[in-house]
Amino acid sequence: MAGSSSKIVVYGAIGANIAIAVAKFTAAFFTGSAAMLSEGIHSLVDSGNGLLILLGLSRAARPADAEHPFGHGKELYFWTMIVAVLIFAVGGGVSFYEGWIHLKNPAPLTDPTWNYWVLGLAVLFEGIACSLAFREFNKTRGDAGFWSALRASRDPAVYAILLEDLAALVGLLFALAGVYFGHLLNNPYLDGSASIAIGVLLIGMAVFMLKETRGLLVGEGVDAATLASLQALAQADPAVRSLRPPLSMYLGPTEAFLALDVRFQQDLSAQQVEDAVGRLEKAIRAKHPEFKRIFVEAESFAPEQRNI
Repeated sequence: MAGSSSKIVVYGAIGANIAIAVAKFTAAFFTGSAAMLSEGIHSLVDSGNGLLILLGLSRAARPADAEHPFGHGKELYFWTMIVAVLIFAVGGGVSFYEGWIHLKNPAPLTDPTWNYWVLGLAVLFEGIACSLAFREFNKTRGDAGFWSALRASRDPAVYAILLEDLAALVGLLFALAGVYFGHLLNNPYLDGSASIAIGVLLIGMAVFMLKETRGLLVGEGVDAATLASLQALAQADPAVRSLRPPLSMYLGPTEAFLALDVRFQQDLSAQQVEDAVGRLEKAIRAKHPEFKRIFVEAESFAPEQRNI
């Protein structure tokens, strides 16, 4: 169900971005607006990014095999990294360049009616796509603040699309401001300035996505609160004497790996230890269902040596 919901968010974003890109390029052609051209590029890049994330979701869903015994879940993180690079280079870089060119050679002001119609429709469509992504994001947000939950999210299909939609809405406001104040003040340089602002916005968003996705791709573990919960669950079992800090790693948005190095009570039989391991795994999965693979290693069954 989670994967299906994520795909709905991506489909909604792709559909909105394609329609908006066509409208923006049409407006840019008739008006010569750099901000509208930048916004068109932004929407076109976002459409392609959605397709890449869909590709990542599809490849991540493949079952484990001999060469990938832990599955292909990290494929999604790889393709999200590619998306972030494209946003940085194509979306942000081209928008910044177009703004710089129009600052050096500003286009003459023309009738802004086209721009206003397109920007209004774009805000409507982007708002719908953003609300879909935000609703899906809120399902796993809990009581955490927006930015805290965004940084803690392990599902790029949701947080990447949400970030893109939010950046798109802010970018539209920049474009609208550039068009409106440019005509109000009869200043053609404001159009190019808006394009540069959009480029800086996209570059900043891309850097944030790169930082968050990099951690997941190279083997980021669960947060400190989850680690503390795991230790508390293990120590609550009477058969557990002590344990080392748990080792964990995310294998995908809803799948994590866990290794526990446990010292059991010295007077337990092999069957009692096996029962304790079963209880421990059941308790962990009940509270933290993301741990699909749990490995428990008994460090020692012998009494600890005392110094004489």
